[in-house]
Amino acid sequence: VQLQASGGGLVQAGGSLRLSCVASGRTISYYAMGWFRQAPGQEREFVATIRWDGNTLYGDSLKGRCTISRDNAKNTVYLQMNSLKPEDTAVYYCAQNQKGGWRTTSQHDYGNWGQGTLVTVSS
Repeated sequence: VQLQASGGGLVQAGGSLRLSCVASGRTISYYAMGWFRQAPGQEREFVATIRWDGNTLYGDSLKGRCTISRDNAKNTVYLQMNSLKPEDTAVYYCAQNQKGGWRTTSQHDYGNWGQGTLVTVSS
């Protein structure tokens, strides 16, 4: 499966963005899907994951300010981010959960990484 993330851009602090991750090649309906982010010079960080049936788990970084969702008919996963802060600036990646159970937050348990979409939040 190939994953294509989009929706990033430049936004002012306090603004919102919705990221999309479109899968092609095969269905992702039966897989948990996750969003991660990586700021310059930092480790890739877990943001959120969603199970095939819509159950969700959020990391601490955007908890309370983001919502992960999916549309299996469109083979797409979304990340709605609100009240953005300059420290949310990062490249955001989507990936397919491959091991470790759907609640895993380790990037090493995910694969088929998309190319990432850059989110820049200005102060």
